[in-house]
Amino acid sequence: MADVPDGIVLKRDRDLEGREWQVWVRRGLLALVAALSIAALANVFGQMPETARASSSVADLSIIAPTRLRGGLLWQGRFEIDAREEIKDARLVLGTAWAKEHTINTIEPSPLGEASANGDLSLDLGHIRAGHHYILFMDFQTNPTSLGSQKRTTDLYDGDTHLLAIEQDQIIFP
Repeated sequence: MADVPDGIVLKRDRDLEGREWQVWVRRGLLALVAALSIAALANVFGQMPETARASSSVADLSIIAPTRLRGGLLWQGRFEIDAREEIKDARLVLGTAWAKEHTINTIEPSPLGEASANGDLSLDLGHIRAGHHYILFMDFQTNPTSLGSQKRTTDLYDGDTHLLAIEQDQIIFP
């Protein structure tokens, strides 16, 4: 049998005498890492899109976007407008939570105009004929330093006439 190297005490280092509890700490930490991974796969920490809808006699509005986000996440919001009646001057107004703590990477198709509406982002979409379907895509990235919960609002207008509103709870995980 080979000699035991200097500094090694077999009872302590091999047999873990007096340190039996430490193996359970290591196993617990490993189980915690596994539990976090499983929770992320189950969409506890976000990125899976959810659909929110609102309807009126003039139009339907659907928003397909995640509401549970993580810092650094790249994600897409899709806004679908189904016009039942003619909308002469469609305008989508996104509350500050759409831009606060997020970087807007692209908006496609580009709106006819962009403006601030009391701090909210106002996108001028133009004319949408009755019976037509309009889709607007926006790509975002959640800023890595973001954290918390806030209300995310979306309003559809025809000129100055308010048509629809959707309010969602948005949660940003670290």
